[in-house]
Amino acid sequence: MRNALLGWRLARRELRGGVRGLRLVLACLALGVAAIAAVGTLRAGVEAGLRADGARILGGDLEIRAGYQPVDPAVLDWARERGAALSEVRLLRAMLVAPEGERILVELKAVDGAYPLVGELGLDPPGPVEGLFAEPSVAERLALRPGDMVRLGDATLRFGGVITEEPDKVATPTIFGPRALMPLALLPETGLIQPGSLINHEYRLRLPPGAEPRRFAEALRTAFPGAPWRVRLAEAAEPGVNRFLDRAASFLTLAGLTALLVGGIGVATGVRAWLAARSRTIATLRCLGAPQGAILAAYLWQVAVLGSVGIVLGLAGGWGLTWLAAQALAGALPVPPRLGLYPAPLALAALYGALTALCFALWPLGRAGRIPGAALFRDAVADSTRFPGWGVVAANAAAAVALVALVVLTAEQPFFAAAFCAGAVAALALFRLGAALLMAGARRVRGLRRPEWRMGLANLHRPGASTPVMLVALGLGLTTLAAIAQIEGNLRNALGQEMPERAPNFFFIDIQPDQVERFDALARSVPGVEEVRRVPSLRARVTAVKGVPAEEWRTTPESAWALRGDRGLTYSATPPEGTSIVAGQWWDAGYRGPVLVSFDANLARGWGVGIGDTLTLNVLGRDIDMTIANLREVRWRSLAMNFTLIASPGLLSAAPHTHIATVRGDPAQDSALLRRVTDALPNVSGIRVREALEKVGELLERIGTALTATGSVTLLAGALVLAGAVAAGQARRVREAIVLKVLGAARGQIRRAFLVEFGVLGLFAGALAAAAGTAAAWGVVRGIMGQPFVFLPGTLLATVAGCVVLVLAFGYAGTALALRVRPAPMLRNE
Repeated sequence: MRNALLGWRLARRELRGGVRGLRLVLACLALGVAAIAAVGTLRAGVEAGLRADGARILGGDLEIRAGYQPVDPAVLDWARERGAALSEVRLLRAMLVAPEGERILVELKAVDGAYPLVGELGLDPPGPVEGLFAEPSVAERLALRPGDMVRLGDATLRFGGVITEEPDKVATPTIFGPRALMPLALLPETGLIQPGSLINHEYRLRLPPGAEPRRFAEALRTAFPGAPWRVRLAEAAEPGVNRFLDRAASFLTLAGLTALLVGGIGVATGVRAWLAARSRTIATLRCLGAPQGAILAAYLWQVAVLGSVGIVLGLAGGWGLTWLAAQALAGALPVPPRLGLYPAPLALAALYGALTALCFALWPLGRAGRIPGAALFRDAVADSTRFPGWGVVAANAAAAVALVALVVLTAEQPFFAAAFCAGAVAALALFRLGAALLMAGARRVRGLRRPEWRMGLANLHRPGASTPVMLVALGLGLTTLAAIAQIEGNLRNALGQEMPERAPNFFFIDIQPDQVERFDALARSVPGVEEVRRVPSLRARVTAVKGVPAEEWRTTPESAWALRGDRGLTYSATPPEGTSIVAGQWWDAGYRGPVLVSFDANLARGWGVGIGDTLTLNVLGRDIDMTIANLREVRWRSLAMNFTLIASPGLLSAAPHTHIATVRGDPAQDSALLRRVTDALPNVSGIRVREALEKVGELLERIGTALTATGSVTLLAGALVLAGAVAAGQARRVREAIVLKVLGAARGQIRRAFLVEFGVLGLFAGALAAAAGTAAAWGVVRGIMGQPFVFLPGTLLATVAGCVVLVLAFGYAGTALALRVRPAPMLRNE
């Protein structure tokens, strides 16, 4: 305590002289904290918007989602008796045909007169939902005007206008086409409702004043136990959005932590340079009898004060960035975020910044505190290898452990966060080892005739060289960018080159059993059609796993999606073409016993099930126990007709169902194929695979831009550290330039010597970062995405070239400033 008080008095007096030497510490901390604070605040704002607008997003206080089966009228009567107002919505896909014959697949929403219970439906021209309304893109593509007659299935409807505002769009997103809206009363006329049709029944409820939605939902489940429908509350209007936000925020937070990690290196660099500039002050204090603890406390106090200022600046900057991010992402966010001061994410960002500053500042502070005053007076360069003391080492280790624990415990995916921490430590070790190898290699080079090369290489391994700092700082930022570029490139390669060659032109859905022969004949009659494949299709919901209700069964986060909502189900006597069975055996072609099922091997691992285990599926309101007979690898990238569940024939073949089909052929005949099939079979819908791939490509482009922008924050932090390292060595560079000029060296020779130093450093850092980024991308693409990895040399060459240019730019700036200093004043002072 005594040393701490004395240290505070010394620190307070020294702080009056300014903080010029710690500007790098301020900038590095502020940048990293700002990134984390911005992500946390934006996420909190979106979640607040979801909570506040949950009823509008859902369309009511709660929703009963029944899937492909309508709800028992007794359920609706039960809700009405308790004062609830109801609105029924049905969702399906259909082909909308314009008067001239042009057609487009739409996501159809049929609503009753009570829709919407919450929020406002925007129509242009305004009025009730009479006829058919659609999003503006539909009207533009089909050249529709209000009053035009359009065909939907077997019905001819009047086009009423465009939808300008859909209050529950987030809860009922469009996937394969734009939205179309029509009255529920007209839906039977379309002929789209057939046994086994792909349709969702949803019922929105607005509760009477004072009713608590959660209690109402619990009472509803209790009154109808074992019902096949599910209840959703307004506070979780769209679980998919919440999951997306959690994962996106986790990734962006880790990206911000990477920037903060690089900034931590800048903190260490800045503190080290700052202490070197105060070496005479420290020596004087030691000679006057100041205890080592008091000196350490004095400079620790100063770093703490300046670090706090940097954290506060980062919090303010991050809060400001949130407003800019909200404007830039206005079209991508599910709801407008409610921006404000959210203490929790700001406090978390501040804690991250404080622990990072402590981790990276303690070591140089401990070294400075233990260097004797006489040594500092005697040596021009402080001994950077001096041990800081076991107390400082213990405190440093405790701060590092606390930082890792904070990262893991606050992450939505702790395993991923722990892997990030391990990867960060490995990356630091890799680039530090790379710096040692570069310095050793430069030391061993002999026989160079040109003095510029000799001097440039010597600068890499001289005492006090900043090679390790610059290599680590640049390497981490460039590794992040290289990995992101490689991952994005592999996704584009898989989507743009491999898939379209093997992908079908169309998926056709809702083919009725009595239409299969006609569909096959129609599809094969179109010139250029090469292949038609068709399979039966049912919809089912997993209600229990090994006898345990699906809601209570524990799965991995990656496989939990398959227990939510309805799943596609088919049956087959023989293994479909290309089936890869990894466990168990397929049933005999003539098997007619209890229902067996072939299950996705990846989902089986996530669910913890295997051969002989039982899955209970609700098919058309009936629970059917199915025993897992085999596990197979499902190749989703092939875009073939893949199912997570394939059952044995027999019981299911007698259930009402539809067929789905894929058609592959000449893309030039796509329009003719779609027209021929849907004109003859109006209830059948065709999904263009190429258009779906283009939408995915657009999504990947936006994701890639966001990832690159995020990675650039790390590179910016690295550039700050690089600038700080160049500034820290500027005094040495000035002295060397003056001595060389006095000895007769030309300005060009001195400039080239420094550029050799920085050029070799940039080239080595870029090559090492390219290798590390490729390894990281390979792990993500192969291990997480399960795709073949394609090496992209052009991306890596751009990374290396960018690194060399960046380092040379900073090096040239420092060299130019050093050469401007006149020798005479410096020599007189010496």
